[in-house]
Amino acid sequence: MLGRLLGPAGSLDLEASEWAIRAGMHGVGAVLLAKLLNSEGGSSGVSVKCAAGHTATFVDYRSKEIITVVGTVAFRRAYYYCEQCGEGILPQDTALDLASTSFSPGVRRLMGRVGGKESFNEGRRDLEELAGIKVQSKAVERVAEGIGVELEVLGRRERQRAIAELKVVPLKSIAKLYVSFDGTGVPVIKRETEGRRGKSATGEAHTREVKLGCVFTQTVVDEQGHPLRDEAATSYVGAIETAAEFGWRIYGEAERRGLRRAAQVIIIGDGAPWVWGIAAEHFPGAIEIVDLYHAREHLTELSKLVYGVASVKAKESATARLAQLDEGNVESLLVSLRRLRPTAAPT
Repeated sequence: MLGRLLGPAGSLDLEASEWAIRAGMHGVGAVLLAKLLNSEGGSSGVSVKCAAGHTATFVDYRSKEIITVVGTVAFRRAYYYCEQCGEGILPQDTALDLASTSFSPGVRRLMGRVGGKESFNEGRRDLEELAGIKVQSKAVERVAEGIGVELEVLGRRERQRAIAELKVVPLKSIAKLYVSFDGTGVPVIKRETEGRRGKSATGEAHTREVKLGCVFTQTVVDEQGHPLRDEAATSYVGAIETAAEFGWRIYGEAERRGLRRAAQVIIIGDGAPWVWGIAAEHFPGAIEIVDLYHAREHLTELSKLVYGVASVKAKESATARLAQLDEGNVESLLVSLRRLRPTAAPT
């Protein structure tokens, strides 16, 4: 082995050494993990209780291979059978969080992480290169989506609990609670767009709209008096669903974050009707603000509409209005907008 790690003239090939040592350590780790898993024989006695409370009797030992962060490991565990339910039971699989899967909890965590940040195939490649774990792209997809479902169930329970909780709790009040949400198209696989019309020339849809939202607090301002988001104060929600469904999702998150204790609630959005619709239904009385990016976009489009797309007057008007917006002179901006008059027929 040493010869394979040496380069020309006997010099050390550092990269080859790194990979070889890592592979060797993984091999040692797999042996140790296998010994640990099999040290107790995998038996829970001559009988165990099934989920329904019946007695399941020991049948034999069954072998199983699992992919772990240190490599593939085989272990034996006891198999029981419940006559009344007509089902087999593997208690050790449940105890080790291995029921109905050949991936260890550690590997599933990594698969969920890469599957949630990049394409499933890229995630597979990263797992192999960075962690030495070889899996199929489809496996990354199944695990990542399974974790997503579990997180959604937990999140829904928490939101429902927050909405249902009506008793007054003497907690510190929140000066300003911000709620912001928007929608954007995300590419999806073909079966996710079946029966949906898209914006392409063929009418075929290639994306679905995902609605994303965040809730945060703000208590301080910077040297110029601009509000600063509180550090580590932002929580996020998101899903591919209708505006009506998402309204309850973002409302539940706001409740969880202390909506009823907020002295002031501010909704930030792009000005779309569905955004203000959610604000009116779930956050009545909140201050509604168009976010700066879309406010600038709307002002530019308004100048083009009033003075013509390619006119000099449109550019001058847009520049002046954007300057007022950036400086925070909202009152002056509104006065200027009310004075707008077209100088010629729009082109």
